[in-house]
Amino acid sequence: MELEELIRLARGKETADLLLRNARLVEVFSGEVYETDVAVAGPYVVGFGDYQAKQEIDLKGRYLCPGFIDSHVHIESSMVSIPQFAKAVVPRGTTTVVCDPHEIANVLGLEGIRYMLETSKGLPLSVYIMASSCVPATALETSGAELSAADLSPLFEEERVIGLAEMMNYPGVLFGVPEVLDKLRAAKGRPIDGHAPGLSGRDLAAYVAAGIGSDHECTTMEEAREKLRLGMYIMIREGTMSRNLRDLLPLVTPKSARRCMFCTDDRHPADLLDEGHIDYLVRTAIGMGLDPITAIRMATLNPADYFGLADRGAIAPGYRADMVVFDSFEDLDIEMVFCAGKPVAREGEMLPEVSIPSPPVPPSTMNVNWEKVDLRISAEGKRAKIIGLIPHQIVTKRMVEEIKVENGLAVADVERDILKIAVIERHKGTGNVGLGFVRGFGLKRGALASSVAHDSHNIIVVGTNDEDMMSAAKEVAAMGGGLVATEGGKVRARLPLPIAGLMSDRPIEEVKAEMDTLSEAAWEMGSKLYDPFMALSFLALPVIPELKLTDKGLVDVNQFRIVSLFE
Repeated sequence: MELEELIRLARGKETADLLLRNARLVEVFSGEVYETDVAVAGPYVVGFGDYQAKQEIDLKGRYLCPGFIDSHVHIESSMVSIPQFAKAVVPRGTTTVVCDPHEIANVLGLEGIRYMLETSKGLPLSVYIMASSCVPATALETSGAELSAADLSPLFEEERVIGLAEMMNYPGVLFGVPEVLDKLRAAKGRPIDGHAPGLSGRDLAAYVAAGIGSDHECTTMEEAREKLRLGMYIMIREGTMSRNLRDLLPLVTPKSARRCMFCTDDRHPADLLDEGHIDYLVRTAIGMGLDPITAIRMATLNPADYFGLADRGAIAPGYRADMVVFDSFEDLDIEMVFCAGKPVAREGEMLPEVSIPSPPVPPSTMNVNWEKVDLRISAEGKRAKIIGLIPHQIVTKRMVEEIKVENGLAVADVERDILKIAVIERHKGTGNVGLGFVRGFGLKRGALASSVAHDSHNIIVVGTNDEDMMSAAKEVAAMGGGLVATEGGKVRARLPLPIAGLMSDRPIEEVKAEMDTLSEAAWEMGSKLYDPFMALSFLALPVIPELKLTDKGLVDVNQFRIVSLFE
């Protein structure tokens, strides 16, 4: 739309396309709610009041607020393609997401990022990309690709690449690793997201001084408050595995609220479809006593300001007409969603005229040298380091326990909930296998395996015996990637993920149904975890304390090095 036309429309000199009558407008600038009519022309809001329009919709006193923005999400964790992700979140009121595609980038490199850019075109969901800063996340694992500063620089020429994604390699920042600093320099002037769980004091000051502006890894009020005081934006996360909303919401006060926003980070299909997306965070925050306008501002204007998305985050003349109609602040039941001035969803469903394309499936990314894969652990001592799960968190505890030994081999001890865990390299056919023990899964029999293993996404498998573990891992590879539960050498449930071993090419409802079957199988095999496969996927992430496992071995994250399994 030409500027002159926009001005004429705003002055009422031309007929608008749409007039939303009798709206209770949630005004995020002033913090008011007031009754008005909202005029829309093309993709823009043009004004308030009694305009002439080609079409009118009477909202009958329902609330109208800006479309929600997810400030940090890995779409790959939904295990579906971007069009299917849009199908799930747009009817919930999400109209914009800021995505870090480092999951697929760690498998396919630049090709993976460009795949996400290409398959997100033409959707009723605006998908912005943060260039993945840590591919691989560390040198302590084998990834499918490596991206240097020189690789990332051309991405910043893309219209929808708006900044540098979470800088997980905070030791690289603190110690001035040249390649890490080059990435920060390449993104200068753009938003740079952080990822620094537990970082404090002078190290945190140095991290912030490097230009890193946000953090989504806070788990305590003390940590979040320190980062807020140093000028960081705090992204309050409520994913499937990491649920920090209730712990961090007291941080949000009238004085601090403009520096806080919501994100989901990693959210599985069941939670997207059953609980919701950003609407779930807004609804929950309001239910916990947060001022409703503040909650909506955290989901709209705040992330728009932080990321420099000046055309959205509010309903005002000249702003993009991404809008959400809902019944009440208490229920936040989303009734209608508008994207760029057009209705795209109603009563929780995408409108039939909205196209949901099927993206192409890249070639298989499975390259495992099975001849070198050996899951046996020689007992080199009586006591071993154990990864201790913490419910609803991706941080783990470092534990040391006596290990069960049979015929000179360290084995799982089901009675004490000490299971074996393995990470099998799947990108380059190295035959690398990392072996260890984990407590907290609760399995009494069988094994679980997945090609979703943050961030390098090798095959990760946990189990009660080597036979089930090996059969589960081989089934994952045979599917071209995916999730598997085995028991007694037989597959109990499976979910193929042929897109980079991370995402399905099928409808999200089908993926959810198979995920439900997988979770039920894991629960029947003894696990008590809310989402056993999400918990499993983070046990290979060597940037989150305290102990993790990669294909190169057991990682003490606090020391940032591979350590021996046995004490």
